[in-house]
Amino acid sequence: MNPAQAYLNEAGGVLERIRDTQMDALENAADICTQSIAEGGLVHLFGSGHSRMGVEEVFPRYGSFPGFHPIVELSLTYHNQVVGANGQRQAIFLERVEGLGKTILRNFILAPPDSFIVFSNSGVNEVVVEVALEAKARNLPLIAVVSEAHCNASSCRHSSGRRLTDLADVILDNCVPAGDAMVRVAGHPDLIGPGSTVGVALLVNSLKCLVAAKLTDLGMPPIVLTSSYHIGSEASAARFDACFDDYRARVRRVYGATEGQSAASSP
Repeated sequence: MNPAQAYLNEAGGVLERIRDTQMDALENAADICTQSIAEGGLVHLFGSGHSRMGVEEVFPRYGSFPGFHPIVELSLTYHNQVVGANGQRQAIFLERVEGLGKTILRNFILAPPDSFIVFSNSGVNEVVVEVALEAKARNLPLIAVVSEAHCNASSCRHSSGRRLTDLADVILDNCVPAGDAMVRVAGHPDLIGPGSTVGVALLVNSLKCLVAAKLTDLGMPPIVLTSSYHIGSEASAARFDACFDDYRARVRRVYGATEGQSAASSP
């Protein structure tokens, strides 16, 4: 079989597995996100390494809306410098350093009605487990986006002995096999073509559609970033301003900008 077709077939299988197995989990995750956003809170998003792409797929981009707060730590996610300064060896090293997750979250005021989504294909690296532990310590509902097959096959690395899936209130499985890559090429010993990005994109965009529907049912339709193709350039520009103004108002509190609060109030 043509390797490109083989990859598309595998990606189609990911879609089918998500559709067959993840609808209840998506509904539960959407309920958590809807409650946070409807009550004026935020759904915080975190991922290290290539899981950063899941964070950025949620917000901001066309068809997305405020209420989601991306937390992207460049030292863990800066991939264009493969070697040298800011290279991959450093990023891989850092995502296995205990204490870094806690240090990152020390920069924010995190409290209910907020919630948290943590992205990690393996679900075992120290920094993502620590971010999850910190979210739970602040009584925030936690959604994990992982490959359950990979996570269950991986040894715990954090000193707590826990995986991301051990901490989550809801698990969204990207339905990709352990090891991520999915295609065999004739004459080559290694699997090629990772699938986790496909699975994560399917999950988070399905989640956003559910959350938008639930907010609309509550009489709180979200302000959606909408292309000029749909509503014209002037309306699209105005929509972007309105969306970013709404986002700014929501995130002021987590940076200590709300009256009567300061960063010192964070644990």
